[in-house]
Amino acid sequence: MNGNSNGVGSVAATEYIRRHHRHETGENQCSSALVKHIKAPVPLVWSLVRRFDEPQKYKPFVRRCVAQGNLEIGSLREVDVKSGLPATTSTERLELLDDDEHILSIRIIGGDHRLKNYSSIISLHPEIIDGRPGTLAIESFVVDVPEGNTKDETCYFVEALIKCNLKSLADVSEGLAVQDRTEPIDLLKLGMRR
Repeated sequence: MNGNSNGVGSVAATEYIRRHHRHETGENQCSSALVKHIKAPVPLVWSLVRRFDEPQKYKPFVRRCVAQGNLEIGSLREVDVKSGLPATTSTERLELLDDDEHILSIRIIGGDHRLKNYSSIISLHPEIIDGRPGTLAIESFVVDVPEGNTKDETCYFVEALIKCNLKSLADVSEGLAVQDRTEPIDLLKLGMRR
């Protein structure tokens, strides 16, 4: 597995997954976690991820989103999906929004799609990339395996969507970071080894 876009790959990522990405997986469900290293600081990346009401800022398959409520746990959003996917709409509930730990969790509760009992968690963690502040993004999910599909097929499909979203999140974040470039961090001065 490529540690830059999927799989775990590092001790830190493994620990973050153990701590923040717990999913109860049933008999006919699949679950996975993917990682992405983003060359932008956590506060910048979080400013995009935390916008439950505007997922289209970085999710390429979202055409439109209408959110209800004040962006608090239990808030709902109606998402219209771009054509080309086996879906048209999705009704999603905000399960967790933790601005201190940089964790967002959603659950799909309705809509015209095959992702039944879908739940996901995305967490952001600071890291140094090329001497600059970066972000380790981890997204995990659990979902029912639709009738007529295997666990492997279902996981492959959902992982492909998440990889696309994480790549887009990295592209948008890194584009914004270039506009506000920070100075490289000297790890030796901070007493850290590379």
